[in-house]
Amino acid sequence: MSGGREMARFWDKRARENAYFFINNTLSYRDPDAERFWQSGEKDLDKLLEMLGAQLHADDDVLEIGCGVGRMTRPIAARVRRVVALDVSEKMLDRAREVNAGLRNVSWVRGEGSSLVGIEDESIDACISYVVLQHIPDPKIVLAYVTEMGRVLRPGGWALFQVSTDQRVHGLRRRRLRKRLRGLAGRAPKGLDHPAWRGSAVEVEDVRRAAARGGMALERVVGEGTQFCLVLARCRAAAPAA
Repeated sequence: MSGGREMARFWDKRARENAYFFINNTLSYRDPDAERFWQSGEKDLDKLLEMLGAQLHADDDVLEIGCGVGRMTRPIAARVRRVVALDVSEKMLDRAREVNAGLRNVSWVRGEGSSLVGIEDESIDACISYVVLQHIPDPKIVLAYVTEMGRVLRPGGWALFQVSTDQRVHGLRRRRLRKRLRGLAGRAPKGLDHPAWRGSAVEVEDVRRAAARGGMALERVVGEGTQFCLVLARCRAAAPAA
C-alpha cells in the first residue's frame, strides 16, 4: 500500500459511497440517520473528555486529526477559539465545508497521510483524534502521528487520541459471496477488506516511546488491549523563567 495517496483514494471513494456510515458505522448503511450522526459527535466528545479527564477552554486552538465531514468538529468548534480540522480525503473535506458552512472558526485542511506537515511547531493547545488512527495500515505511521502531535503542541498542551491495541481485529476476514454481491449492487458497504479500513494495532509501550520522542508523557491510558484504547498525553510545560 502506497501510503497517503492510497489512503486518500480509499476515503474519497467512501465519501462518495456513504460518508455518514463510514464515519459512524453503527448507523444503517442503507438509510443513515443524519440527526443521530451529528448527535453522536457531541456524545463521543463528552465521553472522551470525561473518561480521560481533559478539558477544552474557550481560548484553545485545537487540531482534530481525521475530521471526516465534521462529526466531532462541530461540538469542538462550539467550545474553543479555533479548530484546524485535518483529513487525508479531499472529498470528505468538500462535504465538510458544505454541511458546516456556518462554522467560522474552522480551517479545513488536507493532510498528506503520514504526518502533520503544514501545522506549525507549538501552535496548538490540544489535539483530538477518535476512530481514525486505527484505520492506518502501517503501525509506524500511527506512531509517527503520535510524535508529530508533540511537535505541534504548545508547552503544557495535551493530545487525546484513540488507537487499536488488539491485533486480532485487523486481519483479513472472509465475507460470504452473498455479502460481496450485495456490496457490488450498492446494498452493502464496499471496501471492508481494504487495508485502509482494516488498519493496524500498536503496543502501548511503543505509543509511550513515540510520545516521548515528541516531548510528551502519557498521563492516562484506558482500554489497553482493546480496539478502542484511549490515550491522554501531555507536553512538558515550559521551564519557568530564571
